[in-house]
Amino acid sequence: MTLLAGLPALAQEAWPAKPVRFIIPFPPGQATDTLVRVLADALSARWPQRAVVENRSGGAGVVGTEAGLRAAPDGYTVTVTTSGTFGIGPSVIPNIPYDPERDAAFVTTVFTVPLVVIAHPSFAPRDIGELLAAAGRAPGIINYGSGGPGTSQHMAAELFAHRAGVRLTHVPYRGSGPAMADLLAGNIPLMFDSLPSALPQIGAGRVRALGVTSAARVPALPNVPAVSEALPGYEAIGWAGLALPAATPRPIVDRLNADVTALLRDPALVARMAELGGSPAPQTPEECARFVRDEIAKWREVARAANVRLDG
Repeated sequence: MTLLAGLPALAQEAWPAKPVRFIIPFPPGQATDTLVRVLADALSARWPQRAVVENRSGGAGVVGTEAGLRAAPDGYTVTVTTSGTFGIGPSVIPNIPYDPERDAAFVTTVFTVPLVVIAHPSFAPRDIGELLAAAGRAPGIINYGSGGPGTSQHMAAELFAHRAGVRLTHVPYRGSGPAMADLLAGNIPLMFDSLPSALPQIGAGRVRALGVTSAARVPALPNVPAVSEALPGYEAIGWAGLALPAATPRPIVDRLNADVTALLRDPALVARMAELGGSPAPQTPEECARFVRDEIAKWREVARAANVRLDG
């Protein structure tokens, strides 16, 4: 018997020895799907095997996320994590069937993307300061739309109201598309939307940008202030990352981290993600774990203050 005979097969073969599946827990076409596919294509060019993207939607992202985290811990199923499934979901979905901190081996955050506060051109407040003043004068009178309860759009607006000590009225829709349609029609005056989704409407002058939700201004909208310039300490970003099942051997976690973060620092990939509205966010596994813990704590506070709870 050789010395290698008693070791697991994973220790004997170079990883990846077969295609690696990336589960995105949402339908195609969203920002996460678009940006992760860019990364997967780059990994396929780098690896001897392909990175294959699989969209498995349902249950506000729970179905695909649970499937990924329950897969064999061999490095061949990667779960695409998001601010919704890992940051917000644990606090707003009763009996959620996974625990991000227990069930995941974090790899890295892939990208962050801010939201932007947008208003119908007829909306009187012209900036965040004026919005805060108007909301203070008329509690609950200003409506805002979102893609549904517990979405990043909803929670970003609730964080805004919570931190500012004002009250806005939530108008939920079945997806951000219908919410945007009603905003364009003037049926609602305000919305917090993802930057990639809102940019075309801002560029066309159909909506007005009041502020971005990142800590600082963004290159895509250099003349639009960050919300934090009027509301210090405010930040609410969308993000996506990668995780493996918790029992995955650390050498595989490190290998995936090294390959992904190298690409996230590649100027060509950085430029492509910037075109699509995202900012690459390479991290160590430990940095990623701390980031997710902080996100969970932040959104738990907002969920409690706003009494946000989903039925799923």
